[in-house]
Amino acid sequence: MTISKDLSAHTPMMQQYLGLKSEHPDILLFYRMGDFYELFFDDAKRAAALLDISLTKRGQSAGTPIPMAGVPYHAVEGYLARLVQLGESVAICEQIGDPATSKGPVERKVVRIVTPGTVTDEALLNERQDNLLCAITQLRGQFGLAQLDISSGRFLLNQVDNSDDLAALLQRLNPAELLYPEDFAEHYLVEKRKGARRRPVWEFELSTARRLLCQQFGTKDLLSFGVDDAPVALMAAGCVMQYVKDTQRAALPHIRAVALERAQDNIVLDAATRRNLELTQNLAGNYEHTLAAVLDRSQTAMGSRQLKRWIHAPLRDQHAVNARLDAVTELRQEYDDLQSALKQIGDIERVIARLALRSARPRDFARLRQALQQLPELAPALAQLNAAQLVQISHAAKPVPELCQLLQQAIVDTPPVLIRDGGVIAPGYNAELDQWRALATGATDYLEQLEQRERERTGIASLKVGFNKIHGYYIETGRSADTKVPPEYVRRQTLKNNERYIIPELKEYEDKVLGSQSKALALEKQLYEQLFDLTAPYLAQLQQLAQALAELDVLCTFAERADSLNYCRPTLTTTTGIVLEQARHPVVEQVLTEPFIANPLTLNSTRRMLMITGPNMGGKSTYMRQTALIVLMAYIGCFVPAQSASIGPVDRIFTRIGASDDLASGRSTFMVEMTETATILHHATEHSLVLMDEIGRGTSTYDGLSLAWACADYLATKIKAQTLFATHYFELTELAEQLPGLANVHLDAVEHGDDIVFMHHIQEGAASKSFGLQVAQLAGVPKPVIQRAQHKLLELEQHAKPQVSGANITVSPQSALTPQLSLLETEHPIIEQLRDINPDDLSARQALELLYQLKQQL
Repeated sequence: MTISKDLSAHTPMMQQYLGLKSEHPDILLFYRMGDFYELFFDDAKRAAALLDISLTKRGQSAGTPIPMAGVPYHAVEGYLARLVQLGESVAICEQIGDPATSKGPVERKVVRIVTPGTVTDEALLNERQDNLLCAITQLRGQFGLAQLDISSGRFLLNQVDNSDDLAALLQRLNPAELLYPEDFAEHYLVEKRKGARRRPVWEFELSTARRLLCQQFGTKDLLSFGVDDAPVALMAAGCVMQYVKDTQRAALPHIRAVALERAQDNIVLDAATRRNLELTQNLAGNYEHTLAAVLDRSQTAMGSRQLKRWIHAPLRDQHAVNARLDAVTELRQEYDDLQSALKQIGDIERVIARLALRSARPRDFARLRQALQQLPELAPALAQLNAAQLVQISHAAKPVPELCQLLQQAIVDTPPVLIRDGGVIAPGYNAELDQWRALATGATDYLEQLEQRERERTGIASLKVGFNKIHGYYIETGRSADTKVPPEYVRRQTLKNNERYIIPELKEYEDKVLGSQSKALALEKQLYEQLFDLTAPYLAQLQQLAQALAELDVLCTFAERADSLNYCRPTLTTTTGIVLEQARHPVVEQVLTEPFIANPLTLNSTRRMLMITGPNMGGKSTYMRQTALIVLMAYIGCFVPAQSASIGPVDRIFTRIGASDDLASGRSTFMVEMTETATILHHATEHSLVLMDEIGRGTSTYDGLSLAWACADYLATKIKAQTLFATHYFELTELAEQLPGLANVHLDAVEHGDDIVFMHHIQEGAASKSFGLQVAQLAGVPKPVIQRAQHKLLELEQHAKPQVSGANITVSPQSALTPQLSLLETEHPIIEQLRDINPDDLSARQALELLYQLKQQL
């Protein structure tokens, strides 16, 4: 709806609404009217469709009916949660004027804007997942990204040199809301992304960004934060800062610093690798059967979020990793008691953010109090630990007795959800409040004395003093006592058998009591607001506490997993290589009902590449993925599923496993495969771990085989990366005799007649055959098709072995199973026609005619 500047044709209330709506034209406006938030015009139509609520009409304005939809104010959080999940933003408009003194519509204003990336309300957030607001921009070939978790105050920057690295960042962070400039060129990164919002280019100006950040942190410059050499990322940070100021309309004291994430600090995982390894999301887009699902036994939601951040950002610094491993080693004897204490602490990280934003509810204060009460029990156990990282955690997790005492005195044991109706501030905290409450609850002694005195004065034995919410205080007598009622009694209510009266003394007392209720509630709300001021000096200390406890939670989780799942401590070496004994896949072994078959692996300077052959379903992909996952687990500081593990430096992990069409970008399966392969060949180093699975399957046999051979040769001789290369091209196994550092291994299978049994054991040397037909039979391919394929296989194995140009290798009979094989295309159609004919079914005339037809074709 286009809002006209001339609002004179509308009613006063609609003029107010349209004026507010004009300030927020692109988002839904929840306009408070009594017990409902109402939406009008196009907002009403949109909300009705999104929330499945009734669309009605409210009179007319400017001569036309007004579409209207609404939601109850007491249930608004549920509706906001649904809208946020859909990527929508909502402006919350409240009454700020006094209806008793207002002339015309009560004054209203937008008090906050709820957006997917800036929500902090508990009901609107997934407690075990980060909720990030990100901004991206580009300048002269470089890309900058700023990420803010407003529910914790964590503010980080990234600056990368190409769009592929930016795409990988966005996949890792999965922001709830993404801001980008109007002139952003890489449209495919933002198109169709839920929560993507265009912002004016001026919000990304570097000078504006520096000014906003210095204002936020109270500093003259940004030198102390180490972000000055990332100007493009700073431009994105300026947009984030402007956006949160616009939406929150409140101070943000918990955003106290900004830091730069440097690529060289972490093992690089590109988008394909994160997807293929199923770290926090499986290939179907779900959480189950992922590495995080297996490892996460965190006792707090903030620990769970920290674990996922570690999984997506394994460290390169072996000293830092060993510090985590030392902590896990020591915690294996201590994690039970610590986890019990952590469970009582809960998610104080987000509570602290709501305290900073002054949006905390009474139960947030109670949760923080409960957490602080646990610290004295946690401190002695932490003080006995010696690992360096645990000592740091112990220092940061010291009790905060002053704040704990304040909350114990100020908040009742079980506070209500909202401060609205009072009952939050504890008795004894404020003497004036206690006095008003005493009056508000009614001094029973006074009423009993009044009742007794009036009985004696009037002689009415049945007289009693009572109260109800509608009529207030009253004196009640029976109908039979009418003659004894004094003249100063004023009738207030007539019932079937009783009369109710009021006298000046009781009316005066009623006014005093009812006035005291409102005064008590007003004072309680004032004291509640003061609590935010009283807790503000502790925010920095509380943030350090929450961070320390989240790390402790993850380390305890690692200790529990090591103990429960029989994981071993990996040894990190300075020599390039990976040696695993009895290694297992951490996820697959939890899914299988039968025991998992463990396997060894050795990669070193003289054995840099393993050429892996064997049947489909034989375990090649599992063997490769478990290696990558074990390396990743080791470098996040977790014990690993193996009997022993020795792992050298790793800078990147690449996977090229499986493929599908990327229809949105117009790329075929083979194009996706080659794009991912090109990324690996351009960026891998001798310290990279590379998983390559079935390169070249998306094109003809000779093209595919040649590409696979060339890629293997390049990885082995030029890059010298640590590589696992799985293939069905058996010709590639001959490379072991031609290239240094390349060895053949295989996963074997055993045949029993027409059946096949997969052994899942890794063995040295190349596989003997592909077992493709047996796997097809297991998959349910009709028996006649299998028989025909067996016949064709025998025929193809009779053909000569053609040479592959420049490779000095030949196509063996096993590769003849590839369906694109050009030999199939060279067979004459007459042979196919003859094969389909049964001579016994032909008459003599039909046979003669067929002979003439074949002769003519030849």
